[in-house]
Order: sequence, then structure tokens, then C-alpha cells
Amino acid sequence: MRKIIGLLAVFQLFFICLLAQNTSLPPVDKSPMDMSYYPANYPVLKIQDKITEPLAARVVYSRPQKAGRPIFGGLVKYGELWRLGANEATEIEFFKNVRIAGKKINKGRYTLYAIVTEKSWTIILNKDTDTWGSFKYDAKKDVVRATASIQKTDTVIESLSMAFEKSTGGFNLVIGWETIKASLPITF
Repeated sequence: MRKIIGLLAVFQLFFICLLAQNTSLPPVDKSPMDMSYYPANYPVLKIQDKITEPLAARVVYSRPQKAGRPIFGGLVKYGELWRLGANEATEIEFFKNVRIAGKKINKGRYTLYAIVTEKSWTIILNKDTDTWGSFKYDAKKDVVRATASIQKTDTVIESLSMAFEKSTGGFNLVIGWETIKASLPITF
């Protein structure tokens, strides 16, 4: 009886190993996911014991490539809702209460959207998280809409990029792609 049980266990282990070998992992996404923190490089500073200010925000987003395409007015249509990235909708998390466009925003996670024009961007914080694209966007769940100033860059930004930069009384979320940088002020 022990030999039969032992033999069954060996066969089961062999079968599990075969199944594991047939499991394929997904290829690298064309628009890889990335994350930025305020203060910049917070996780690295934390493990190095070099934190000078507490964690205030992070943004998680996918980074589509320009790849020779016209972006603003082309891929990203003027006047239409954009998920501010690719794949899963971009999310921002605040680790403390902040203010955007004079409105108090409670700490927590929000989805970011934008409506882009040639002169400015409207950045939208929405409370519906964990969503793909902007297919299920519901304006009734908007927390705030704020105007972000834009400026032209001298160089082409190949991959959509987001970062936080320190400012008086808070920080700015800076979004760059193609030859445009948008800046959204966030204060404490």
C-alpha cells in the first residue's frame, strides 16, 4: 500500500511539473507600467534612511510610445476624454489630504483622466478606480476638474512620462509626451 501511495505521489508531482512548464508568461507590454513618487525616489530614500519629508503621492501609469505617430490632435484627440496613458487607467494616490484647484482632496486613490486642447489640459480626478481605459468613465464620480498649464518642449519626449516636482506650498504633477509638458499644481 505504501508503494502505491508513494508511486501516486511521484506521478502527481511529475504531472504538476509538466503543467508548470506549459504555463506561458505574458510578453513585455508595448506600454509598460511605471510609477512616480513625491518626494521623488521615495522607496530608495526610505531604504537608505534618507527621507527628508513624508510620502505625499504616487502615480501609476502605462507609458505608450510616440513611435512616429502624431500624438496630440492625432492619437489623443483634442476635446475628447483620454485615460492619460495606455491600458489600465492611470491612478494617483495621495497619502495625505491635498488641494487641487482650491478644492480639498482627501487622501486616497483616484483615477486620472484628461481632456486635451491646443492651449490647456483639463485634468480630472475620478473616484472610480481599477478600470481599463476610459470605457466606463462616469462624470458623476468626478472629484475635481482642474486646468493644467502646458508648454512646448525643444525635444521630443518619446514615451509618456510623469513625475512630481517640488513647488512652493506643495508639488506639481508634470506630464510630458511628444513636444508638450503639462503641469498640475497640488498644494498641502
